[in-house]
Amino acid sequence: MWSKKLLLLLVLPLLLNYGSSAQQVFTLQQAIDTAIANYGIIKAKANYTAASKELVSQARREYLPNFNIGAQQDYGTINGQNGPLYGFGGLSAASAGPSLDQQNWNAAFGALYLTNINWDFFAFGRAKEKIKTAVAAATQNDKDWQQEIFKHKIKVAATYLNLVAAHQLTRSYLDNLNRADTIRHIVRTRVLNGLIAGVDSSQANAEYSSAKIALTKAKDFEQEQSNLLAQLMGIAPQDLILDTSYVARIPIIPVTPEVLDNHPLLQYYKSRIALSDEQSRYYKTLYYPAFSLVGLLQTRGSGFGNNYMQNQHDFTQSYWDGVKPTRSNYLFGVGVTWNISQPFRISKQVKSQTFISKGLENEYELADQQIHAQLALADVKIKNALDNYNEVPVQVKAASDAYLQKSVLYRNGLTNLVDVTQSLYALIRAQTDRDIAYSNVWQALLLKAAAAGDFSIFEK
Repeated sequence: MWSKKLLLLLVLPLLLNYGSSAQQVFTLQQAIDTAIANYGIIKAKANYTAASKELVSQARREYLPNFNIGAQQDYGTINGQNGPLYGFGGLSAASAGPSLDQQNWNAAFGALYLTNINWDFFAFGRAKEKIKTAVAAATQNDKDWQQEIFKHKIKVAATYLNLVAAHQLTRSYLDNLNRADTIRHIVRTRVLNGLIAGVDSSQANAEYSSAKIALTKAKDFEQEQSNLLAQLMGIAPQDLILDTSYVARIPIIPVTPEVLDNHPLLQYYKSRIALSDEQSRYYKTLYYPAFSLVGLLQTRGSGFGNNYMQNQHDFTQSYWDGVKPTRSNYLFGVGVTWNISQPFRISKQVKSQTFISKGLENEYELADQQIHAQLALADVKIKNALDNYNEVPVQVKAASDAYLQKSVLYRNGLTNLVDVTQSLYALIRAQTDRDIAYSNVWQALLLKAAAAGDFSIFEK
């Protein structure tokens, strides 16, 4: 007997520890970390940023010279003809031979081996500006990714607070249901004892049903917020045990800096302007010519002999004799290429890009105005939320005292059910205001963090 009791004492702490670990609280920071790791839009913009960084490397490598190698082995005739020829689209043969007085069908193998280097070594900063444009595009994508993370943190935090408030509202409405049930049992007992009229029982039943409906609506809202939070975190909907300390205390309200240049949204708008300006500078480099350096090494082989013009039998159809390299040439050169009509076309593109930059600056100014207005609104909301928070305890205490008084009077037959019901309404309204007041202070602080562009204002 004593051994069983001793075994139970040893096992009980383990069971309690298991239960506490299974019911671990899911904190707001965990929700934010999960959302940033799983949410599809954030992962997509991270990939876009990585792709744009690769394009920067690609732009840097474009300045390298073109190095081409080629080899071909052919079999065909070499009839030539005096006259002009231009190969539109490359759709012409490059057969070369004597201009004979008639067609013949002598054919042999031939080959061409080619190495070519072509390098635009100077184009008035065109390659440099192209690299800068690619860097600006990568910066824009990175800023877009960062401001998306910031916005998502705000969304997750707001939904988490809404879910905590909804959970507390559900508890308040559950307490209200229990009070309505208690009143219903008291009324039923008094009716059965003939102390009051039966109509009170019907009214009590109606109030109990109303309390059940209100509780169901509160649960429905809580489930909606839970589902929305799961969507924002990129996980399947599930029951979570939340950190309810947000409805037990209020935060310390920090002083917000006046300078908002580091706001993620403003940084993103600035990166768009910078990219547009870089594109305009790159387009301007297309006004000017490009200086090129070329180098070529060519080796040819042919089954036709060097006396073929006088003797059309001087050829062989041997494959190796035809493709074996026998003649080589090399070439080095410097050239300049300039389409003089290009500036007339590009000038309009530059002007168009200038207007785009001005439009982006207008969008930046609008965003800056909206953020400052939102910051002022956040300060007002914080003040109002704190005022309500300070009034709520008075309201809840008064409503609780009134309900206690009316319920005691009703048990002793000194008041009617209508007075009790009215005090019940006042109490649930006070408790609802209490739950919302705590949440509103945190929501107002979150709005301030969003307006200031600094999530640490809320985190701290």
